[in-house]
Amino acid sequence: MRTKTAARLGAIVALALFAGLVTAVRDPAPSAASDGRYSADIRRTQYGIPHITAKDHGSLGYGYGYAFAQDNLCVLASWMVTLRGERSRHFGPGALSDDPVRPIPNLASDVYHRSLRESGLLRRLLARPAPLGPTPELRRLVDGYAAGYNRYLADTGVDRLPDPSCRGKAWVTPITADDIWINLLDLNRMAGSTGLKEAIAAARPDGGAAPGEAPDKGPDQATPKPKPAAPGSNGWALGRAATTAKNGMLLADPHFPWNGIRRFYQVQLTIPGVLNVAGGSLYGTPLVQIGHNASLAWTHTVSHAQRFTLYRLKLVPGDPTTYLVDGRAEPMGRQEVTVPTRRDDGSTAETGTTLYTSRYGPVISWSGEAAYALADANVANLRSGNEWLAMAAARDVAGLRTAQRAYQSMPFVYTLATDTAGTAYFSDVSVVPHVTDAQAERCAVPEGERMAPGTYVLDGSTSDCLWGKDPDAVEPGVFGPGNAPAMTRADYVANSNESPWLTNPEAPLTGYPRIYGDTETRRDLRTRLSLDMIGKRLSGRDGFGPSGFTLASLQAVTLGKRNLGAEITRADLLALCRDRPVITASDGERVNVKEACRTLARWKARAGLGDEGAVLWREFFQRLDGPRPRPRAGESEPPPVKDWWRVPFDPERPLTTPHGLDRDHPNVSRALADAVQYFRKRELPLTLMPGKAQHYGSVPVPGCTEGEGCFDRVRTGGPLGDDGRYPDVNTGSSFLMAVELTPAGPRARTILTYSLSADPTNPHHTDQTVLFSQGKWVTNRFTEAEIMADPALRVTRLRG
Repeated sequence: MRTKTAARLGAIVALALFAGLVTAVRDPAPSAASDGRYSADIRRTQYGIPHITAKDHGSLGYGYGYAFAQDNLCVLASWMVTLRGERSRHFGPGALSDDPVRPIPNLASDVYHRSLRESGLLRRLLARPAPLGPTPELRRLVDGYAAGYNRYLADTGVDRLPDPSCRGKAWVTPITADDIWINLLDLNRMAGSTGLKEAIAAARPDGGAAPGEAPDKGPDQATPKPKPAAPGSNGWALGRAATTAKNGMLLADPHFPWNGIRRFYQVQLTIPGVLNVAGGSLYGTPLVQIGHNASLAWTHTVSHAQRFTLYRLKLVPGDPTTYLVDGRAEPMGRQEVTVPTRRDDGSTAETGTTLYTSRYGPVISWSGEAAYALADANVANLRSGNEWLAMAAARDVAGLRTAQRAYQSMPFVYTLATDTAGTAYFSDVSVVPHVTDAQAERCAVPEGERMAPGTYVLDGSTSDCLWGKDPDAVEPGVFGPGNAPAMTRADYVANSNESPWLTNPEAPLTGYPRIYGDTETRRDLRTRLSLDMIGKRLSGRDGFGPSGFTLASLQAVTLGKRNLGAEITRADLLALCRDRPVITASDGERVNVKEACRTLARWKARAGLGDEGAVLWREFFQRLDGPRPRPRAGESEPPPVKDWWRVPFDPERPLTTPHGLDRDHPNVSRALADAVQYFRKRELPLTLMPGKAQHYGSVPVPGCTEGEGCFDRVRTGGPLGDDGRYPDVNTGSSFLMAVELTPAGPRARTILTYSLSADPTNPHHTDQTVLFSQGKWVTNRFTEAEIMADPALRVTRLRG
């Protein structure tokens, strides 16, 4: 142990020999370039928000990496252990990984990440010139970011880190630029390979034990459901016809995890005369993904487009590792992966695993005479950083579109943008497999042979089913910008993770390939609420002043805490209460619901901290679907359940249907009785408020869930407990940004809902969370005068 510690400290000391000087001063004078490799100023304003100013991209990355490490080193250090495939060595093979979107056992995680590291893919991607490979500016930015992180670690020392979660830990080590590139690649693959990494690591041709699992009982493995978890978002781009001042305005409301590596960090990055951008930057990336500059603002929402397809492989009889394409046998590729694992006695053992791949991608399952392979459109996408950097430097929507056409790299998101001219823009110029509707129909595997309904499963036995190509695409196999759904408007575009169809209901988008999403289908409640909020604001019917958007009304509308599910169904529930004040719960108990109904009648259908009845409504509404029926014998899907809506969906009225409750549907009365029974058995008040039931640490959190039809939604880590509290909020509105682009410069209001730092000892660990709890915003400081005027200004001059 002593030797390991000495070696670790030796590495840090070696870094320190080249470190240079750090000076923390109140003097806000700009730094002069030094003769050293890196030179940056970190200016922190209220709530600790860093504004990095540097002479070039390398220095900008250096300052950003240092500032980020000051606030969140332990989160990134833990994630580096994950990306290096070393979690089993340090934390044991059976514990869950720190992936905030889809945690899996450490051993499976290590197998996947080691296979990527050892495949040579990153080296090949970095050898490509732009646009497929990184631009020189991005390379310097990444190099500087890693160096800045290491500089802070060297200056501070592992044993003196302020965050107790990693202080003195053997797994905290310097990082490399490759670590940051792998993190960016992992982010880009989140809706494909990254989300299916457990299936990739677990697939066995003989049904044997996967990493960390018991042996299967037969040769046909339980097929994983390839539906990777992905965060959500709301986004509005408001044009000159929607705003009172005729300026462009934008609302960003990404719904990302509140813990771990997929959190946003708030930052401003400036190279005078070259780049000046502020906004939200995902941990471990030296880029602003959602933000604004002086004349352009943009955001992203998670797209409905498919990012991968599966291929059904026709196996050679008697050989589960050879498959047929055009009648010719092709052996599967093999990769041997060895993972060091910690035993219970503290010693280390090695676990070996064989992974299999095909011409389409990794094999993720075997079933009888077939195997299934994953074809991920983002498998080699390292170019998204190029696009985000180019978007940050664009001056208007036209410039942003040029960046999109050049790189075509958005991994799983739509883009919504606006500029000072008041142009509102939406697009899904992103990485989408080139599968036309005709090819999907021609190559689709019969429904009964699919491993997952709703997923594109293509026939892998013929090369005719390979992905196609477009002349305007940056690479073969994906659609080019000419096929992507896009819209430019003077009023608005909006998205809340539905397909592009109703981006603006006045001009529905149609005609795009089905792999981008559906049309004329039911929209979820959050999407309907979003469009209703915009419509009411444009007509002045929402109580927030005259028609049209101002920055103040945009903020107010965003945090209105409306519950659309309640607005469109509560009247029917209250009518049921009047007719049947005593109803039967699932266990047969008769439950008097009079008091509960009085509570719900008084409730204003909002989810503020003090709204009595909001939690009772959630518990009722979440029970409406009842227990999911089991599939019938021989069927993979359960039988359809009759909808409990009174008025069904009508594609001619997509914004107002379905609505109402069918009072005669058994689920309706049963859901209410069960919810009331749950409260009474635990002696919980029926008036329980979100401020008492919903928290992030010690801070009460307002809001309600997506399923109820809430806009800035939150999600907790589990059901309501016996003590009347949900587990902590773990996902939801994360980086809220409302910005108006005026001729005099941007006016922005932001909230980083979980605050700047994950370190519990940091003064900025919960300060913005308290603001979010209170419905307040941060006034963003963007211009030099605004930054200099901040009384809380602190400046760190960094030379290296």
